[in-house]
Amino acid sequence: MTENATNTRRLYSSEELGPFKDGFHDYLIGGRQEAVAADQKGTKAAAHFRFDVPAHESASVWVRLSRLPQSEPFADFERIVELRSTEADEFYADLQHDIELADAKLVQRQAFAGMIWSKQFFYFDIPQWINGDPGQVPPPAERRRGRNREWTHLNNADIISMPDKWEYPWYAAWDLAFHTLSLAIVDSQFAKEQLVLLTREWYMHPNGQIPAYEWAFGDVNPPVHAWATWRVFQMDRKQHGGKGDLAFLERVFHKLMLNFNWWVNRKDAEGRNVFQGGFLGLDNIGVFDRSSQLPTGGHIDQADGTSWMAMYALNLMRIALELAQTNPVYEDIATKFFEHFLHIAEAMNNVGEAGIGLWDEKDEFFYDVLHLPDGSMTPLKVRSMVGLIPLFAVETLEPELLERVPEFKRRLEWFLKYRPDLASLVSHWNAEGRGHRRLLSLLRGHRMKRLLSRMLDET
Repeated sequence: MTENATNTRRLYSSEELGPFKDGFHDYLIGGRQEAVAADQKGTKAAAHFRFDVPAHESASVWVRLSRLPQSEPFADFERIVELRSTEADEFYADLQHDIELADAKLVQRQAFAGMIWSKQFFYFDIPQWINGDPGQVPPPAERRRGRNREWTHLNNADIISMPDKWEYPWYAAWDLAFHTLSLAIVDSQFAKEQLVLLTREWYMHPNGQIPAYEWAFGDVNPPVHAWATWRVFQMDRKQHGGKGDLAFLERVFHKLMLNFNWWVNRKDAEGRNVFQGGFLGLDNIGVFDRSSQLPTGGHIDQADGTSWMAMYALNLMRIALELAQTNPVYEDIATKFFEHFLHIAEAMNNVGEAGIGLWDEKDEFFYDVLHLPDGSMTPLKVRSMVGLIPLFAVETLEPELLERVPEFKRRLEWFLKYRPDLASLVSHWNAEGRGHRRLLSLLRGHRMKRLLSRMLDET
């Protein structure tokens, strides 16, 4: 047993005796028995066992946590474990009733177990971290000028889905957005709560930015939360017989509009609907750190950053159209995001009206463009996932939906007639698909074919 206390004796040469929370290490590795509590009392505990396990055999340890003393803690141990195992089998039998292969069921169950196991309580109070704990040695003054100093509003104390609980318990906002789709299958309420949580006042910055992760909340990650919100809403609606949680959808939508405006105001350097942002790929896919300042000055117009924003606009448009079916006020907002998507599509094809686009017609690929202080622009011809992110910006509009939002439909028709220069940028804008559905995409038909063909050839 130890206390949950920092080893101030080691760090700051204080006179405190402990036991400190690193006492387990000192006990096991250093052989210092005095590093743990002699009276077997404390707020942190560790169990240490040694076994010699022969080949093909096993050893088990039974552990039971209880708030009250138990005279016979293991008398009903096996019965409880068997009951919980049976309950889990029944839960997954219902969830997997339409899966035939036993191996597929096992793989999915193991995956869900990993997701459920990775939920953990996360506590981080930024003002307290900067100022230090009362009665403790003050933290170094550099902390006031270090990382996360702009996030003094942040106070996290919640159960959150972690990406790497086995390594270090921290949340990553855009990883968490993807987690919610898996979690929605087993617990849609928890999935919805996670998306709401990220946009709450004690998470989201007053300027609208969503916190990235503990070591640098101000880092820029892909804006995938509108996509996740819409998908979780659809999954939850299907589970509840077609009744969607509009309150959840509306609640997150309003906060995401703040986040969208943060992107527009902070990551569009010249107000031309071409975005920078920094790290916006898929797990550091760039060949260099695009979050750092360029030694040449200027900035990089990003194919992936701009495409993520096009996708974001379409996601918010689709959510607004869903809300507009019960509140026509949202038709105007849907129109706003539809038009923003078209302007982003226009900008990607002609950055700053300089005749240079993010799409390279000769190479049939999307590239970042280096934008120097003297106004010159140079495509950065690096083949990476950066050039494939434009495939994500796609949305279909069913004719039945458009009939339920007449004001939005009227605006679409206006664009089709009076702004053919913008409408022509969108794939299959004039072509009616199966059931007269419309497809909105950054890639016109021939470009999509060329890009996909290029991917197959080079694979």
